[in-house]
Amino acid sequence: MEIARLPDQFETQRLFLQRLKYEDAEEIFYTYASKPEATRFVSWPTHNSVADTKRYLSSAIPAWRAAREFNYTIRLKGESRLVGAIGAVNDNGKIQIGYVISPASWNQGYATEACKALLQQLISLPFVFKIWTFVDAENTASVAVLKKCGMIEEARLSLWHRFVNQDNQPKDCFIFDYPLQGDESVTETVR
Repeated sequence: MEIARLPDQFETQRLFLQRLKYEDAEEIFYTYASKPEATRFVSWPTHNSVADTKRYLSSAIPAWRAAREFNYTIRLKGESRLVGAIGAVNDNGKIQIGYVISPASWNQGYATEACKALLQQLISLPFVFKIWTFVDAENTASVAVLKKCGMIEEARLSLWHRFVNQDNQPKDCFIFDYPLQGDESVTETVR
């Protein structure tokens, strides 16, 4: 039986999201993967070389084919400039989302725009029953993005995750959930 998948590419008003390609390696490395300020709150180590980025792509691309991960570059429409990446990890219909934006492109609404678009793509998949993510409690920018996208804070967990780019020290995290239609457990109205 064929597994429903996300499209290879889709657009928003200002952005073009496209499935990761091996050819993206150098651009990914120089735009955000090698930037400590961009990778501080992600779960993967800051890349030290383009070879690190190529190793990542050598696992991300087959994971797409197996419908385990759906990762996209985020580019500006018209100029095709890379500004970040966004993705979804599929655990048998329980989807965790995440994103990273180049520091040169912060505070322009790209994360919110890309996240809203990805959420709309995800809710169209029949096998998806939960969409969630977690964020370092100190990452106030991402907390704001997630709330703007309609995600709801479910919990704050003490010393819940070790972020590799923060000396692997356990950090407090917020768990966010995206209310799917028919989810009676959600009592807050999503705007």
